[in-house]
Amino acid sequence: MSLILVRWIADEALLYGFVEHLPTILLLVLVFVCILILSKGADWMIEGVVALSSRTGLPRIVIGATIISLGTTTPEAFVSVMAAWMGDPGLALGNGVGSIIADTGLIFGLTCSIATVPVNRFILNRTGWVQVGSATLLVVISLGALLVARPNPVLGRATGLFFLALLVCYLLASYVWAKQGAADIIEVPETIPEASLGKSCFMIAGGLLLVVVSARVLIPCASALAKRIGVPEDVIAATMVAFGTSLPELMTAVASVRKGHPEIMVGNIVGADVLNCLFVIGAAAVARPLEIPGNFFTFHFPAMLIILYSFRVFIFMNKDGRFKRFQGIWLLGVYVVYVVLQYTIGGRS
Repeated sequence: MSLILVRWIADEALLYGFVEHLPTILLLVLVFVCILILSKGADWMIEGVVALSSRTGLPRIVIGATIISLGTTTPEAFVSVMAAWMGDPGLALGNGVGSIIADTGLIFGLTCSIATVPVNRFILNRTGWVQVGSATLLVVISLGALLVARPNPVLGRATGLFFLALLVCYLLASYVWAKQGAADIIEVPETIPEASLGKSCFMIAGGLLLVVVSARVLIPCASALAKRIGVPEDVIAATMVAFGTSLPELMTAVASVRKGHPEIMVGNIVGADVLNCLFVIGAAAVARPLEIPGNFFTFHFPAMLIILYSFRVFIFMNKDGRFKRFQGIWLLGVYVVYVVLQYTIGGRS
């Protein structure tokens, strides 16, 4: 039974094929229920992180950058591996790069525009450099592949294994940084009920499961509804599907800000960007070498680097320990321009 459920959740075509035949009223009910489950799952996850932080002494931003980001990006890695294995390298590579752009441009930009977001220099001056460094490394290796194998550059299995090895190094380094920084990072004591270590982990795992599964069901339902009211398929692909891959990170951000813990959102976004590059793309390349479409060099890679280097500059600028609203508006603006250009020149580059 569990294997059947996993197949339905993991297989994109099977899931979309199923919801397309459902009555409109049932699709509306499913969308409403999925939104409720997303919200509740995100709440559980944030409460579990706060309780785990209190129990273990690890900073919440570190937990967000490791445990939460690993959980929210694992489904994307699975989808990318499946896409690569089935011979769709554009989807596999686009899933990783597009999620980096959406996480930092849309989610962080939107959150920073409407809420006060702290700058944790101990973590961001370490994990933040891994974030921008791994993305830059991806672009450099891709450019090297373009020079060697023009006009059909490929990210081979050796590159994928290299990225996965870097992922292991990153996770080990995160643990060391967490131990080093735990004594230096002062966090406001929480007035929350005590929770055991086991209950804290259960809340995080359960919340992640609810968020991931409900997001996977919500997007096909919303896409099917949009198609029934006449929204073109390319518009659906460029908005709902791309947005859906980052929905777990978005719900985590909303819940963390609503509950007064924006540092969890910062850790999740930075950690998710690293994992989207090293884990999602690395695992997909190991499954099958990824051909790099030409529009990645002229469109997707530049957009990703503009957003990540802007984020890096903002970290350097903010000496007072918080991100500014105009910085969030800039990141969000770059993302909006990226999406608009996707409709016009992105697909033809």
